[in-house]
Amino acid sequence: MAHAVLLAIHILSGTLGLLLGPAVMWQGTRRLAAGLGPDTGANAAYHWLVLTVCLSAVVLVAWFRRELWWLVPVAAFTYSLVLLARFAAARRFRGWTHAYVHGQGGSYIALVTALAVVALTVDGPLRGPAEAIVWALPVVIGTPLIEWWRRRLIVPAERGATTSRRTG
Repeated sequence: MAHAVLLAIHILSGTLGLLLGPAVMWQGTRRLAAGLGPDTGANAAYHWLVLTVCLSAVVLVAWFRRELWWLVPVAAFTYSLVLLARFAAARRFRGWTHAYVHGQGGSYIALVTALAVVALTVDGPLRGPAEAIVWALPVVIGTPLIEWWRRRLIVPAERGATTSRRTG
């Protein structure tokens, strides 16, 4: 019973995070480009969903799938990316756009990767060297998209922040 409830929480929070992530990134980008903070209800929800999926992953591994111990540091890293994005947007330190975009985008890549790995390798049909493709593909596709996003959409926000610091 506990396993089923925890697994349902894990799946629901992961699914909602995957659905909400692109909207949060788009909305956060628009707000940052306008000189506003990225914090909205959707952004906060994404943060809590990623925290929930990461914590539930740790508990599932500890209680039911100890052979998947290596997912615990992956979960910790995934959540740290969301925290990095929130910290960068709040502090706006030098190079904050890199930290914000790679934190938000990286956490989303981690959710996509987790879905693919569990579906295709942990409980799925792929074994052996083919497993590496499942791990690498979201990163190979997502990283250039994140950098494109940063250059096209976030850089104007950084320029605006720099200009307002100089004139203020």
